[in-house]
Amino acid sequence: MSDSREKRTDPRVTGGSVSERAYLLADPGGASGAGVLNRLGREIVSGGFAPETRLPDEAAMLKRYSVSRTALREAYSKLAAKGMIVARPRVGTHVRPQAFWNMLDPEVLGWHLQTKPPGEIAMDLYALRRMVEPPAAALAAEIADEGQLHRIEKAYEDMAAKANNETELIEADLRFHLEILFATRNHFIGAFSALIHAAMVSTFRLSWRGAAVAVIKEARLQQHGDVLEAIRQRNSDLARRRMETLLDDSISDVNEALGIQN
Repeated sequence: MSDSREKRTDPRVTGGSVSERAYLLADPGGASGAGVLNRLGREIVSGGFAPETRLPDEAAMLKRYSVSRTALREAYSKLAAKGMIVARPRVGTHVRPQAFWNMLDPEVLGWHLQTKPPGEIAMDLYALRRMVEPPAAALAAEIADEGQLHRIEKAYEDMAAKANNETELIEADLRFHLEILFATRNHFIGAFSALIHAAMVSTFRLSWRGAAVAVIKEARLQQHGDVLEAIRQRNSDLARRRMETLLDDSISDVNEALGIQN
């Protein structure tokens, strides 16, 4: 009996390639702007308004941000939807504990990237990737169709061709990991792509700078090729192990880059 996943059509393909659609979904939507939502979001993330503390009253906030009551209330509504604040009758609006924040929201993640040390974000994100990407590579090895395999191959070829151009290398590296996630044809794993794109631009840059020595960069490129080959061979166990090794070595490169910067 055939696996029903083999016949599933991914609706994200409509209107553009899988990776292009993922990038659109992951766009923080102006997280670096000066709007009250972004200013307040960054202040909360940076600790300017600590968790479980009450925000100043409305009059004070209107003066602080020089915005209309409508704009402030709209910002509050959006922050509440992201799990960051909660309004209580006769008590006021409080910042919620960080455990309630929607870290998969591109704006919330963007505020963290803008205000937190890069190493802190990188370590947390690599730990999450370590849980998600090796099993995803194994599943891709089992069920990826020829079109999906071709897109993974093309991303790897672009990595090799653009190895001396940091911006293009990072873009191709992102596509490589995204296409493996999408090749699982699992909508929940695919949703992880938004997190990958929003956060990994900075951490991929750290990783490749940590691997700047030619022999190390060549080894990392080969590791990507090894993951691709395991998927191509339909060897799920090997794909899982090779992705684990690639991620472990990549976080070592990030540590190396952060050590150089310090």
